[in-house]
Amino acid sequence: MTPLSPRFPAAIAEIDAANAQDPRLDTVADTPRPREVVYSERMSESLSLLYPEASEALRIAARAQHICRWQIPRDKYPLGREGYNAWRSACRDHHAVLISAIMRRQGYAENEIAQVVKIIRKEQLKRDPESQALENVVGVVFVDHYLDEFVAAHKDYDEEKLADILRKTLRKMDPVGHAAALGLSLPEPTRRLIDVALK
Repeated sequence: MTPLSPRFPAAIAEIDAANAQDPRLDTVADTPRPREVVYSERMSESLSLLYPEASEALRIAARAQHICRWQIPRDKYPLGREGYNAWRSACRDHHAVLISAIMRRQGYAENEIAQVVKIIRKEQLKRDPESQALENVVGVVFVDHYLDEFVAAHKDYDEEKLADILRKTLRKMDPVGHAAALGLSLPEPTRRLIDVALK
């Protein structure tokens, strides 16, 4: 494992403290917990499994991937693709500002902060290894923990429509991400949906 600086635990603690303010709760092992705390922990766990030698910058980016996302509500943006893309862009900007401030407080250099921001913004996807690694982890966490919930919430969608939505996520991943997603222990309907989406 890549050695981590003494600043790293404090930066992670600040991210977790910010996410602990999330008013939305997810129940895990019968215990309600702030949604973004749960998500960020899942991101870190998945990153450690897929990329055990991940750099400090990538570890911070994974933990801060959705930092305080509830502060940018989706319903404040129009429905449809254009509104969704505007919301996602606003979220990326928000996460970048928050993690930059945390890293400055913890004494990180500007070039270190810039690398984390670049990863969180998914800049140069498919070309930058760390941006791609984060995208793979995002996709694996979605498939492992949130895909079934998404399917259940859209019972009016047929398999092909669901597969098309999932295809957009899988398209951003590379073969490492695809293999990791298919290696998960998934219910048969979920696995079939992934198979359809990958065709």
